[in-house]
Amino acid sequence: MATSSLSPIQRCGHDVFPSFSGKDVRKTFLSHLLKEFQRKGIETFNDDGMIKRGHSIGPELVEAIRRSRISLVVLSKNYASSSWCLNELVEILRCRETAGKTVMTIFYGVDPSDVRKQTGKFGRNFEITCRGKMEDETLVWRQSLTDIANIAGENSEKWDNEADMIEKVVKDVSNTLNTTPSLDFDKLVGVEAHVNRLSSLLCLKCVSEVRMVGIWGAAGIGKTTIARALYNQISENFQLSFFMDNIKESYKGIKGIDDYGLKLWFQERLLSKAIDHHDIKIQHLGAIEERLKNKRVLVILDDVDEIEQLVALANQPNWFGLGSRIIVTTEDRQLLKTHGINHVYKVNLPSCDEAIQIFSRYAFGHTSPPPHFMQIAMETTKLVGNLPLGLSVLGSSLRGKGREEWSLALPRLRTSLDAKLEKVLEVGYNCLHEKDKAIFLHVACFFNNEKVDRIMQLLATSDLDIGFGLKVLADKSLLHISTDGRVMMHYLLQQLGRQVVRKQSIYEPGKRQFLVNPEEICDVLQDETGTGSVLGISLDISRTNKLSISKKAFKRMRNLRFLRFCANEKNGLKVSKRLDYLPHKLRLLHWDAYPWRNIPTKFCSKYLVELNMPHSKLKKLWDGTQPLRNLKQMDLSFSKKLGEVPDLSEATNLQTLDLSYCESIKLKDLTMFGCTKLEALPTNVNLASLDSLYMDGCSRLKRFPEISRNVKFLYLGETAIEEVPSSITYWTRLLEFNMSGNKRLKTFPHVPDSVRVLSLGNNEFENIPSGRIKPMSELRSLDLTDCMKLVSLPELPKSLAYINADNCESLERISRLSSSPNAVLELGNCLKLDQESRNLVEKSECEYAFLPGGEVPAYFIHRTSSGNSLNIHLDRDNVSSSVVTGFKACVVLASGSSSDVLSGNGVTGLSCCFKGKYNESSIQYYEWPVMYPSLLLTNHRCILNVVFEDQNNDGKGKILIDQDVYFEFGCPHYKIIGCGIRLLKDHEEEDSSSERF
Repeated sequence: MATSSLSPIQRCGHDVFPSFSGKDVRKTFLSHLLKEFQRKGIETFNDDGMIKRGHSIGPELVEAIRRSRISLVVLSKNYASSSWCLNELVEILRCRETAGKTVMTIFYGVDPSDVRKQTGKFGRNFEITCRGKMEDETLVWRQSLTDIANIAGENSEKWDNEADMIEKVVKDVSNTLNTTPSLDFDKLVGVEAHVNRLSSLLCLKCVSEVRMVGIWGAAGIGKTTIARALYNQISENFQLSFFMDNIKESYKGIKGIDDYGLKLWFQERLLSKAIDHHDIKIQHLGAIEERLKNKRVLVILDDVDEIEQLVALANQPNWFGLGSRIIVTTEDRQLLKTHGINHVYKVNLPSCDEAIQIFSRYAFGHTSPPPHFMQIAMETTKLVGNLPLGLSVLGSSLRGKGREEWSLALPRLRTSLDAKLEKVLEVGYNCLHEKDKAIFLHVACFFNNEKVDRIMQLLATSDLDIGFGLKVLADKSLLHISTDGRVMMHYLLQQLGRQVVRKQSIYEPGKRQFLVNPEEICDVLQDETGTGSVLGISLDISRTNKLSISKKAFKRMRNLRFLRFCANEKNGLKVSKRLDYLPHKLRLLHWDAYPWRNIPTKFCSKYLVELNMPHSKLKKLWDGTQPLRNLKQMDLSFSKKLGEVPDLSEATNLQTLDLSYCESIKLKDLTMFGCTKLEALPTNVNLASLDSLYMDGCSRLKRFPEISRNVKFLYLGETAIEEVPSSITYWTRLLEFNMSGNKRLKTFPHVPDSVRVLSLGNNEFENIPSGRIKPMSELRSLDLTDCMKLVSLPELPKSLAYINADNCESLERISRLSSSPNAVLELGNCLKLDQESRNLVEKSECEYAFLPGGEVPAYFIHRTSSGNSLNIHLDRDNVSSSVVTGFKACVVLASGSSSDVLSGNGVTGLSCCFKGKYNESSIQYYEWPVMYPSLLLTNHRCILNVVFEDQNNDGKGKILIDQDVYFEFGCPHYKIIGCGIRLLKDHEEEDSSSERF
């Protein structure tokens, strides 16, 4: 009587189909052999008496033989006494001949020659069985026995130890299985490639270490199937091997046990498999280490989702003998990292071609669909996003159905999940923290395929810990973050998230968090049924032709953060004459082809991060200045009726501004101060009428703007621009040009002669070509502050009234000064300035000069006392002339820092009060407000040239000194350590012979 091993017939088949005589070997040899097969994970067929015995084998047994990978024939003395065994043998050899099936033999207590020739006791039993049988049948049996005897196998007579023979048989079977394609995995296309890559990662030849390897991927992607295929292929290389499946579900099913008890339970389960001891009981958590530390084992822990499970089952590599391999399958990458598993194999989705093959196997029974099903099969495959579980579930559900039935099933598949798929996928979602669940729903309903940075910007005000939460979801295989930083959620998981939201309020969509269904959105906007629960609305207008928006459609949606209407300029809407309200908490306002002329007047843009309204009918956005500190992106392209750009002075974080093809815009001024994220000025904008462009502080702006040559005021300070095009010399209407603080200009730029105010402070150029600056006859002000590499100043235009070169620490030389008597020259902290240049400055006719110097020059009357103010008293009796036209003064400030200047009150002043008599009474007061450096590295001189106003129109102003004269100097932020005066008298020249006081 023939029988087999461990389980009833299954669709996937078995590793071994044993054919034997139960009378001879069932309770002895075979029982030990089957037990060893079980220990090695080799699955054998066993009908457990469910198949009724007779003279001929039934279809169930024929199917079992055909689906088994190996047939093992145990030939004993009574084998031929059963026609059942003989018919079984005939079918086994037929499969060997027609399908190439592997057949192995064991001669147990019988000589192979007796089997081949049907002699001896074996032959006598055969003759008895043949009595009364048809000659054709007996001839087939004889030939089969001859053929099977010619297949070399193990002979029990040649073994002294039966246990050793059994070990040899099991090893041979295992080795044969490793080289024979497994029917268990024939429906997973590409399994061989997965197993090969995993085998490389396992490094099986390295027996001097215990290696833990993770198999990581999304639910339903095939991790368990790949692990089983790997197990079947490599398990014979280990002393012990065992596969613990579905650990996550087992863990959840245990209740009423504390943490310690759970770990004991897991260890008992593992050891019972490892040493084949059912109902084993252990008393402490060191049992695994005690029993397995000297054995080379293969352990597969399938579907792990808690670190406690790994701690209980494989806490340390030294629990197992050298050469052991521990394989963990999980959806959670972080779990593997936490446990120190660094060798991780990520299971990716199959390619489109592989997905079609997988789907076709389940739907049609072979690897490609029939020609008339190809298109619909490809569409169905796309719906499940190539996920193997989805492919198998949908393929099986559609198998045997006609094309019309497939077409009817597709609409539901597009909008809802199969119940079996939902059950599998929602396990991962249900295990999430509440914040991570919220992020999952945001991505599923609104932000799939968006960049991480954008999602973080739009959700910045939430308390969801977006960056951390996205990483958690990625680690748990609930989404994927691509190499370019894009969040990608599988289509089936996206469907799961949308079903979760739908269940929040099945029959009243206005009470859900997100609205994505076109028909439901139409109803909510038309009937004004939205509520404070709604966070986001996303609608592709092309998917509906009946959208009607009430003027109060958004009135009750006070918490709406994200509004996205995707369309094109041809998508028309049925709208009210005006829209009364848009929620103030909006962070994303994306409305293609916006149908009104302006935004509701009471709309507040305080929280707006993105304003995208291309192809709109807008004429104007809003009046006045809006609070736009959060705004990062504005797209108004192709808004052909838009007449003006709103005031963007508050949009200090603006990154992109798109005004392409806004044909009606005629800009006079464009102000974008401090837009630290903006990288380029919008292109394709009508800037022909631009008079002024203010972009100071746009620190990411790299390209010099392409604007009208008629611009008058150009402010590009603290940008990232490195070069000014030479074509700027043709901008003949430019009056003010500022590129201070760029820190990148290495050459002094070409500047048109028309410029009056030029600011180039804190840049990298070393010199100023005289040929570029001297012809600038209109130049009034030149700011070179903090140009640390500037070595010399050439001859400058006579028109200059203000020059600031403070903190030019490398400045050594100044050529002849041609500045006017009203000029101001600041050279604070220019410590390398040579003496010739210092003398040139001090003796110039500049109204005010500031430069390093430790004391008052000898040709000034000076005092050595110090303080925040000093005064000089000139007695009239000591003055040789009673009429003076002005005076020259020198005030020395002490080195040090100014707390007021450092705190931001940088404008300080040096005051001089002159008291004298003119036409009975006269008081003259002068003050020079200047921006001193916040830190004076040494003492500095302030040189003043004061010429009195001409009050009689006779050339110079004159003052009659008919009483005592007082000079009082004050500086509120720095200490004065000396001062000196020199009176200028009528027709007197400034030389060494002048009167000194």
